[in-house]
Amino acid sequence: MTAAPSAVTLGPESDLSEVFELAQQLRVDSVRASTAAGSGHPTSSLSAADLMAVLMTRHLRYDWEAPDNPAADHLVLSKGHASPLLYAMFKAAGAIDDDELMTTYRRFGHRLQGHPTPVLPWVDVATGSLGQGIAYGVGIALAARDLEKQPSRVWVLCGDSEMSEGSVWEALDKAGHHRLANFTALVDVNRLGQSGPTELEWDTDAYARRAEAFGCRAIVVDGHDLEAVDRALTVAADGTAPTVVVARTVKGRGVSEVADKNGWHGKPLPEDMAERAVAELGGVRRLAVRGPRPPATPDTARPADASKAATVELPRYEIGDKVATRAAFGAALAALGARPEVVALDAEVGNSTHTEDFKKAHPERFFQTYIAEQQMIADAVGMAVRGYRPYATTFAAFLTRAHDFIRMAAVSQITMALCGTHSGVEIGADGPSQMGVEDLAMMRAVLGSTVLYPSDATSAAALTAAMADRDGISYLRTTRGAYPVLYAADETFPVGGSKTLRQSDRDRVTLVGAGVTLHECLAAAEELAADGVEARVVDLYSVKPLDTGTLARAARDTGALVVVEDHHPEGGIGEAVLSALASGGHHPAFAHLAVTDLPGSGTTEELLDAAGISRGHVVRAARALLDR
Repeated sequence: MTAAPSAVTLGPESDLSEVFELAQQLRVDSVRASTAAGSGHPTSSLSAADLMAVLMTRHLRYDWEAPDNPAADHLVLSKGHASPLLYAMFKAAGAIDDDELMTTYRRFGHRLQGHPTPVLPWVDVATGSLGQGIAYGVGIALAARDLEKQPSRVWVLCGDSEMSEGSVWEALDKAGHHRLANFTALVDVNRLGQSGPTELEWDTDAYARRAEAFGCRAIVVDGHDLEAVDRALTVAADGTAPTVVVARTVKGRGVSEVADKNGWHGKPLPEDMAERAVAELGGVRRLAVRGPRPPATPDTARPADASKAATVELPRYEIGDKVATRAAFGAALAALGARPEVVALDAEVGNSTHTEDFKKAHPERFFQTYIAEQQMIADAVGMAVRGYRPYATTFAAFLTRAHDFIRMAAVSQITMALCGTHSGVEIGADGPSQMGVEDLAMMRAVLGSTVLYPSDATSAAALTAAMADRDGISYLRTTRGAYPVLYAADETFPVGGSKTLRQSDRDRVTLVGAGVTLHECLAAAEELAADGVEARVVDLYSVKPLDTGTLARAARDTGALVVVEDHHPEGGIGEAVLSALASGGHHPAFAHLAVTDLPGSGTTEELLDAAGISRGHVVRAARALLDR
């Protein structure tokens, strides 16, 4: 390959002809890195190189040595497969060197992964699940403007294929609704997707009309005309409107053997072709970039630091009072608002989930995303990126719609709290479309998650507060109906623990429940006791992590367990208990009561009984184990 000349540093005053040389360098390095790795997406990187060269040289206000600067701009690579381009930019900025790019990209144990993750300090969020980066960008922009009060701007590079994702339009709708003038999406319209032409191909006007319909300003440009791109980005940064720059580009631009040719998506160029491509692009360069600096702003304390002086007074409840756990969650969340890093997000169900309690107490940190659960999670992720503690809440059934965003938040190692209300068949007459009976399985499967399921108001309040100090993604499952308070106000509920509400030396069976089924287990224990059968009752309020020790003791002491849950059997409490016991070599007689059939409408009592998880079914299951 051509020998590299001496390094030259470009900046905001550099001529566009020099910026073009940077774009060519980004192309060359994208080809070199992917060919050296034997995998990657060079053609997707080539199409956007001109856009990124202009952005990082003239518009991206960033200090590569201080990526945590709160006034700095943010760049989100929504088309995460174009990571060769992003890493080539990092090299040009001096954040990584050529050796790291050429010898570690996509290799085991190294940080330049196939799609970017926040293991790199210059990456806010993991991307690669298409349609998500633009949504995260909206969340970050919202946090910067409305929470941090910082002048930072958010730039998102999107691919045209991902513009078919509904989450993109949820995001643009919210950008328009909130008038996020600090948000710009650059759409790389290169016409070709993974398996052929995209839905709209080069119909840039159609993209523009759609963006404008959602309340955003649209600017159509030739994505390879650096002067036009520069003008568009200057307008986008004028602080008057959320902007979508629709850039017509050519996939594989600059390399004639692959330019606008189908079949090259996700394929590195063979070594001989890569040699020819680098030569065609003008050879290896050693250009460096020092773009515009972030604006100077007064030093402000991070929200987590300010929270150290906050006093939280959680609600207190009297034993025997009937209170819904969703109501206790809302009251506790409002109390947690004393901590300035806590924010609440709602999907237009706050009067049912009780997040409206937080809104009344702390309206400046309450965010309404309307019926857009994917964007609610994306906003929460964006706020978490900026150091806040988001609590995002909707019905448990509807969180399933946002599962991929939750999964990717775990890849980003985000810390946030989620609450799913109206769980299980317990909700009654609304019917199965409103019943969350899959959520425990969904949330247990999330990497590093915490899953909590309180049975009364006292535990619900305590566990709501516990999530504010828990790393990773925490999930609180709450119930619609009001049930008696079981615990005194000063009772503690450590994550990973449980409560044994009924116990004796004569116990012959253990009943394990959580949420509504704990109350059914308590009633069943009373009925069994009347017949001379003593039953231990365990409140498994911490579903992940589990209190394995208590379960193992119960298995040894009683030899029989009945686990009852208002959830499908797959992935729920029963499987969690069996797995925990098996890992310790415990194999008690076991019965698992769960929702196995499609429920319908009815009263709570009718539906619990029809699902086989009512007190009568618990009694019969316990007797069957003892008779075995």
